[in-house]
Amino acid sequence: MGGSIAKLAKQGHFVHLLDMTNGEPTPRGTPEKRAKEAAAAAKILGVERTLVGLPNRQVVHSIDARHRVASVYRTIRPDWIFLPYPIDAHPDHVAVTRIGEDARFDAKLTNCPTISGEPCYPKRIIYYFCTHLRLNIQPTFCLDITDTIETKIAAVTAYESQMVQINSEVPQMVKTMNGYFGGRIGTRYAEPFFSHEVMGFSGLDQLV
Repeated sequence: MGGSIAKLAKQGHFVHLLDMTNGEPTPRGTPEKRAKEAAAAAKILGVERTLVGLPNRQVVHSIDARHRVASVYRTIRPDWIFLPYPIDAHPDHVAVTRIGEDARFDAKLTNCPTISGEPCYPKRIIYYFCTHLRLNIQPTFCLDITDTIETKIAAVTAYESQMVQINSEVPQMVKTMNGYFGGRIGTRYAEPFFSHEVMGFSGLDQLV
């Protein structure tokens, strides 16, 4: 959802990314290298980010993980939370979604010494779709990212150790997929999202 992140930032929204792991272990790069790449991508998108520090490939839905994320929610105090769509091929993604959902509930609890900060309750959870997942996606809505698609691709390729150095096909795959969803709403590029919760509108002037 990099195009949507860039779009929201351009519109003046405060956007904060949570890196649940540092990607270690992984076949390419080092934690230090990936941290620099992540910082470069965040700068391109115009956002900030926080590392939660859970173990890559071993992320589990636990009270500790929930309370770590709830503490971040209380610090950032978001209105909207974006999480991976709950049906996913990657076990870490599935666990992250459960953690993020339950941390929303935990963040409002009082008298909970393992969660720092003042209680809050983010208004909405919206799900994005991870690119490697092979699903027949039927989104709730799509966001036009025609004006930020190149920013998104630049942020993707900022991860040089994962994309550029191995001539990865991922950037082109991402662009092609966003072109497909753009076609579904009559724009050049779009990103799909899903919501279990009812979405409220104050007007229809922004529908494309």
